[in-house]
Amino acid sequence: MELFCAVDLHDGRAVRLRQGDFAQERGFGDPIERAQRFVAEGATRLHVVDLDAALSGRPQNRELVAAIVERCGVPVQVGGGVRSADDVAQLVGFGADRVVMGTAAIAEPAMARECAERFPGRVALGLDYRGAADGSLEAALSGWIEGSGSSVTEVLDSWNDAPLAAVVVTSIERDGTGAGPDLGGMRLVLDATAHLVVASGGVGSLAHLEALGALRGERSGRAPSGVIVGTALVEGVFSVKEAMAACDRSG
Repeated sequence: MELFCAVDLHDGRAVRLRQGDFAQERGFGDPIERAQRFVAEGATRLHVVDLDAALSGRPQNRELVAAIVERCGVPVQVGGGVRSADDVAQLVGFGADRVVMGTAAIAEPAMARECAERFPGRVALGLDYRGAADGSLEAALSGWIEGSGSSVTEVLDSWNDAPLAAVVVTSIERDGTGAGPDLGGMRLVLDATAHLVVASGGVGSLAHLEALGALRGERSGRAPSGVIVGTALVEGVFSVKEAMAACDRSG
């Protein structure tokens, strides 16, 4: 299981949110320095999100994204406000290893699928979800402020034959809380798609990483291919080195 160290961008700064709530924002300084520090500590992959763009649908921190990709020397997975074919082409042109499409993949699936086919293995599906009243998992849109009306399994079914790099799955209710990943939701996803699955949301201890690494789909027997960690790293709960060792123990 690969570790992706997260750098979230808001108003030119590196921040962490709790459950996507800007009222619960914590700042962590210069995002380029933050990304470079992760790499200096041993990170081999980064996950960068333009939170402003995720809300507005317009790129607002793209120069910072380009600088992180250029200066850090490791594969960078980029998301947040990627709503058009031009957005994808520009980010791939910057050298982003993967471009994550979330809202557009659900709201404009034909356009998003064309992007995945134009750049096979470079476009990832961003699937952010909340638990619905009936117990299902509903995919969210527009920086997590809207429900899509579609379940996680419905979205995955519609993308199973596309040449995606991965599916990046975030439990909104766990994100930034350190309360542990949604293992039940992740198990459902692993059984619902044949694509690589990268988990996000809730990791607050090395034990959480080990539990996620040991997780297998009930029917498929598949495991997560990666995990995104942000808050626990920037708050010093554990180091990049310790996190990577925990991910390695997953096999």
